[in-house]
Amino acid sequence: MKPIKKAVFPVAGLGTRFLPATKASPKEMLTVVDKPLIQYAVEEAVEAGIDQIVFITGRTKRAISDHFDKAYELEAELESKGKTKLLELVRDVLPSHVSCIDIRQSEALGLGHAVLCAKPVVGNEPFAVILADDLIDAKPRGCMTQMVDHYNQHQVSVLGVQEVDPSETEKYGVVKVRPINDHVSKVEAIVEKPKPSEAPSNLAVVGRYILTPRIFSLLENMEKGAGGEYQLTDAIALLLNYEAVHAYRFEGKRYDCGSKLGYLEATVEHALQHPELKDDFLAYLKDFTASL
Repeated sequence: MKPIKKAVFPVAGLGTRFLPATKASPKEMLTVVDKPLIQYAVEEAVEAGIDQIVFITGRTKRAISDHFDKAYELEAELESKGKTKLLELVRDVLPSHVSCIDIRQSEALGLGHAVLCAKPVVGNEPFAVILADDLIDAKPRGCMTQMVDHYNQHQVSVLGVQEVDPSETEKYGVVKVRPINDHVSKVEAIVEKPKPSEAPSNLAVVGRYILTPRIFSLLENMEKGAGGEYQLTDAIALLLNYEAVHAYRFEGKRYDCGSKLGYLEATVEHALQHPELKDDFLAYLKDFTASL
């Protein structure tokens, strides 16, 4: 197998849980302190050695591509005013060796369909899938770096997983596994959004995947699943018939930024880590909570 050099970012969703904020702006452009969610996700991919970013986009998503494009007027303005630190921030949004490709998903037919849209670019290579809604804070090695390292050793598809409250299994793809070690298990079955009484475990897939190219042929020939959509989970279940798939318990903290509460938690905790803001923000929080 070739190394993991391409990452697919399905960003065509409407972000209805954040309306009206997402009426004209992509949910992936919601900011956590001073960076949009999509930038955190792309930085995680680049850290893992990925140099080709594939955005599966829809209508009203132009802002994502513009964010990673060169901003000539803005850079000229900052340079003319001697704002060198801000200029560096703008220029460093995407390293020069990393390229971006946009592919339009014409219909909202599910995550599996979004991944299939990337086939012309990915070709016969293993690749990553990253959902920007899941912001994962992992140091010193990012979540995708951990998963790529595991893939390089074992050459199998890898699913990023974590334990969730058993009452929340209906929000996730849930796996049945046979443990290999503390971090890794072999996936024996995977089910999309099972009821708590029917879930094979409380180990959920959380927005990070490394997949072999066989997944494309499975997606092309499968029928629609839950919600009348082409589910990536269903294709992975078929993939188990052909090759091993590992569940990887990554080190790090995940924030579910697809929910308002998770987004607020990410914003507060990242502000408390921000080198310029953390002291003043902590003082503010102490004063505020004391006044309640």
